[in-house]
Amino acid sequence: MTFCLGMKVEEGLVGIADTRVTTGAECITAGKVSIHQHGRHSMFLMTSGLRSVRDKAVTYFDEAISESDQTFDKLFKAVNVLAAQIRRVAEEDKNALQNAGLIFNLHALVGGQLENDLTHKLYLIYPQGNWVEVSEGTPYCIIGESGYGKPLLDRVLRYNSSMDLALKVGFLAFDATRTSSTSVEYPLDVVLYRHDTFDILEHRFQKEDLAEISSWWQSRIADSVEKLPASWIDRLLESLPKGTRSSPHDHGNSAS
Repeated sequence: MTFCLGMKVEEGLVGIADTRVTTGAECITAGKVSIHQHGRHSMFLMTSGLRSVRDKAVTYFDEAISESDQTFDKLFKAVNVLAAQIRRVAEEDKNALQNAGLIFNLHALVGGQLENDLTHKLYLIYPQGNWVEVSEGTPYCIIGESGYGKPLLDRVLRYNSSMDLALKVGFLAFDATRTSSTSVEYPLDVVLYRHDTFDILEHRFQKEDLAEISSWWQSRIADSVEKLPASWIDRLLESLPKGTRSSPHDHGNSAS
């Protein structure tokens, strides 16, 4: 499984991706983010699904980009090309995968800004090759293990949130997922893009780099639960009937 999170806020884009590919007797890690950047063309790609399918589709996409890159003046045009490569790989490999008991599965997040885009964009591409644009109403999308981090993002992240806050809540969403799922793990790749700069920053964090932050958050959660107002619980507990079973001491004091 995978955890790839793309966030679109007014200030720019934040992408977060784990690197675990397989678990069990053999743990394999590999990057799930690729960056395509030159001049006023800046975009990043994150994927979730079968690794072999992902590598083939991205290779085809790289080739298509290099052959006709000048025609991609808006991000949605590049997204259409990637979608076409996903459908191409599906046509080539889907039957063989099904015969082996595997399901063709590849989701992708594409974010960035090309020279004629008025602002930064973030798109989700489905395995069928169709896509949607991530909107201001729900300014994020997770592919892979989506359930564990979603509640925190829904409660905190807004389109007018700062990139600083987006990165914080994005890490906490990853941390919640990593804690609950053995298929998501460090190293953690982060990409940042500030609108109209055409410059993407990429950085990889190891577990020890963020261990202190994770521990700080864990202790604050436990402390907050302890301090949760409990008058509603007290009333409920007070309504419980008192226990009538005698204690072991009572039996010890009884007559022989």
